[in-house]
Amino acid sequence: MRVGIRRRFRGTIEIYEGESMGKSADTHEFTRRNFVKGSFAGAVAAAGVLGSASMYGCSSGCSSTAATDASEAAGEETIAWSQCNVNCGGNCIFQWHSIDGKVAYMETDNIGDAEFQSRACLRGRSMRRWLNSPERILYPMKRTGKRGSGEFEQISWDEAIQTIADKLKYTIDAYGNDAIHVIYATGMYSATGNPSARLLNSIGGFLARHYDYSTNQLSAAMPYMFGTQFSPYDNVHASSFSEAEANSDLVVLWGNSPAETRMGGANACWDFARVREAVVGRGGKIVNIDYRLNETSSGHPDEWLPICNGTDAALASALAHEFIKDGAVDEDFLHAYCVGYDEETMPESAQGQNRSYKDYIMGTGYDMVEKTPEWAAPITQIPADTIRALAADLEAAEAPFVAQGWGPQRHSNGEDTTRAICMVPILLGKIGLPGTNTGQREAEPPVYLVKGFPAADVDASGAPIEGGVAPNAVKWTIPCYEWLNAVDHGHKMSTVNAGVKDPTGALPDGMLKNDVHFIWNYAGNCITNQHGGINAVHETLTDESKDLFILTWDTVMTDSAKYADILLPDAMRSEQLNMQTQGYSEYYTGVVVGGPAQQAPGECRSSYDVMTDIADKMGTKDVFTKGGMTHDDWVKSLYEAGREAHPEMPTWDEIREQGVYKVKCDPSIGLKAFRDDPSANPLGTPSGKIEIYSEQLADLNETWELKEGESINPIPVFYPGYEGYGSVTDEYPLYCTGFHHKSRTHSSFGFIRELEQVARQQLWINPADAKARGIAHGDMVQVKSPSGVIRIEAKVTSRIIPGTIAVPQGSWHKANMEGDKVDEGGCVNTLTAYRPTPLAHGNGQSDSIIAEVTKVKA
Repeated sequence: MRVGIRRRFRGTIEIYEGESMGKSADTHEFTRRNFVKGSFAGAVAAAGVLGSASMYGCSSGCSSTAATDASEAAGEETIAWSQCNVNCGGNCIFQWHSIDGKVAYMETDNIGDAEFQSRACLRGRSMRRWLNSPERILYPMKRTGKRGSGEFEQISWDEAIQTIADKLKYTIDAYGNDAIHVIYATGMYSATGNPSARLLNSIGGFLARHYDYSTNQLSAAMPYMFGTQFSPYDNVHASSFSEAEANSDLVVLWGNSPAETRMGGANACWDFARVREAVVGRGGKIVNIDYRLNETSSGHPDEWLPICNGTDAALASALAHEFIKDGAVDEDFLHAYCVGYDEETMPESAQGQNRSYKDYIMGTGYDMVEKTPEWAAPITQIPADTIRALAADLEAAEAPFVAQGWGPQRHSNGEDTTRAICMVPILLGKIGLPGTNTGQREAEPPVYLVKGFPAADVDASGAPIEGGVAPNAVKWTIPCYEWLNAVDHGHKMSTVNAGVKDPTGALPDGMLKNDVHFIWNYAGNCITNQHGGINAVHETLTDESKDLFILTWDTVMTDSAKYADILLPDAMRSEQLNMQTQGYSEYYTGVVVGGPAQQAPGECRSSYDVMTDIADKMGTKDVFTKGGMTHDDWVKSLYEAGREAHPEMPTWDEIREQGVYKVKCDPSIGLKAFRDDPSANPLGTPSGKIEIYSEQLADLNETWELKEGESINPIPVFYPGYEGYGSVTDEYPLYCTGFHHKSRTHSSFGFIRELEQVARQQLWINPADAKARGIAHGDMVQVKSPSGVIRIEAKVTSRIIPGTIAVPQGSWHKANMEGDKVDEGGCVNTLTAYRPTPLAHGNGQSDSIIAEVTKVKA
């Protein structure tokens, strides 16, 4: 049976017995038999789940709703606990209400104190639309058309698994295990959702990655300042929002909007609401530095400090100038805890050369330009007097809490920007003290109560356990964003030109042995949609001369899934026993165990069961399953291992009964131990101190192969970056960037029509820029960059600064890739260049774009 899936949002989708699943969820008629067998276009017709019931489900008191009527008509109602398993970080709690074995509606966390509930946001509550979507992939499929065409035919599970096993064996025999790459993917978060590493390690390993798309540039740069133990995901190198709530008198959010990026009751949006009330309530102040009046500050416009996109390091440098000029720097702190502030603290190799940070700021070294507010004003679009006023507020604050989001570092100059923002509290000596922060994002939970599938079986010392899965035999890794280059010319990639890491020295000159020939993509849309330079990706992956195989698991046909050679239908977490600890939430730790809420549709299967079958074909089933453990056995085993480390947790029987366990976390102060006793708690830098000047970075600048105009700077500087400040032209006169959108978590939820209607995909453009182009609010416009073209509705608003336009990231790419390639879906990565950054080799172009906007003629 041929399956053509081209138009994902309109028309029919032929994937069930050769018949249409339905032109729309509201008009198609479904029989009970079709529903159970897998057509799955509407959950419980009697309950009106896709019709009369609310988009977000019912509350517990809606006795007159369709859900209650259905309960009376269809029989027993059951509740299954689960979590929102997407990458906003909240992992907020769900209560699935199932009627006659099918999900009918949902509630969220209503357990215990109302001040301590992990309540899902409205976006998360629409998960029911995803779970019961008519666009679910129901069967294994293989590609029939050109890669990227979305043309597939249904095959059996036996054929799919045999094909995968054959391709794995071929790749290993022809090239080696290092030609297999697990691509970065964040579409599903669960303790037992993704055993890919365990399976591949059982057959000899794979080429792994380092860093991630969320924190790529700062993950590479910050270890040179704060040490090799640095993580953006801890409470050691950052302070908690609850610490700001308790003790801060000034909070500066720098490109940090938790109301958009971390919504929900289990997430930082709730924490920051309490911070604002506390800080402002005691006479303090909130400042939100952003090129948009974002959702976090939209109800408080007095908190907004507009800035030109990508110029954050220029503002930080101008603030540093004022601190030095005003005598507000804490020189005692800088001399005791830091390297590279002034000549006195410079390492011997750089002394006497005017290479200190102070020399850069005061114009006595480097570019010989004094970084005054007047210098920064035309760059940042912030008046010089406003910069001075912010500097004065920071100088006067007893406990300034400076917290950058991950947007400022997601630029082509992000490696310098993230360190430059951290210089603000460092210069003032306001680190490691009550109410202060390190300049990094707010802290995350210190304790995760349960772990996931072990990638290898090792003892407490890390030694392999005989008869178990051995650790990955491929010891070298590539930056996560370099995978496309590894497909195209991996054998030419090395440490000095692509950031390859080889801790064992197995690669001569750090040069990869192979191109990537097998892409393993589980629950990810980073092949195209969430990856820079979609048009460039398409050209590489459709090159039939490359010996390439792509395996993808997913629940719906994403743009990335269209590039699969074999496409597998995944069961969602709510369709199996699931367990997950909390995500990025700051104020609590916990675990949820529950499900299944309903049976998976069609032939959807859990990833563990499918990988068990693949392991069987590869001869490693017993090792992979640890002697025959089922998926549910693993859930129980991992939970009980967590309870052994945390005996206060409920027993297995108790957690199965109650579903949810939550514990509040104490406030934390970033780098407190280092501040209290730097000798006993040195950082993981060569000096053990905060390295404002890094000899290591200076060496990389001399030894790595860099593109023209690039540099790796030993101190935090304002470096405009590729397609950054100053790169606009007559053809492309506007700066363009992406931002997180309330209707999606990256591209997750991006296909749900109701969310698209509630929060439309719109280009933000200032009235001055719109007027000059004859554009009115609601007009369809075309945005063109050097890399591609999109069409999108215009949102004309003074909530964005002039000269910059912004596209909500994550919208699904919809283009005729064999035609004009114009993206009607408005995906920002159609506009981004594929150009990895100098140090991280990361996705800095995500928010560094130049473009022009024109009105689309009717």
